[in-house]
Amino acid sequence: MRLGEVERLQGELSEFVADVFASVPRRDQRRWGECYLRGLMLDGRRKSVQPMAERLPDGNMQALQQFVNQSPWDPLPVRQRVPRSYRHPYMSVRRSYTRTVP
Repeated sequence: MRLGEVERLQGELSEFVADVFASVPRRDQRRWGECYLRGLMLDGRRKSVQPMAERLPDGNMQALQQFVNQSPWDPLPVRQRVPRSYRHPYMSVRRSYTRTVP
């Protein structure tokens, strides 16, 4: 997806993040979780932290790196919540952007 497409989904993505990351205790961790998800949604071959941070207008490589590698939050509740949230009506938008890779 291009940045503009991701930005148009901001409302739906915010709802998804609020639901999926509800178990993450700190607001700043949830914020960087949303930023990280937007980075994963963007076009670009490399999905590592540095290139994603460079593509995001609010990307901060150090903060994203800490979220991914050093933040003390339990990933299990997040992993359990993703499939349930994906079936939620606000995620129907996501399915319309799914592409098949040749």
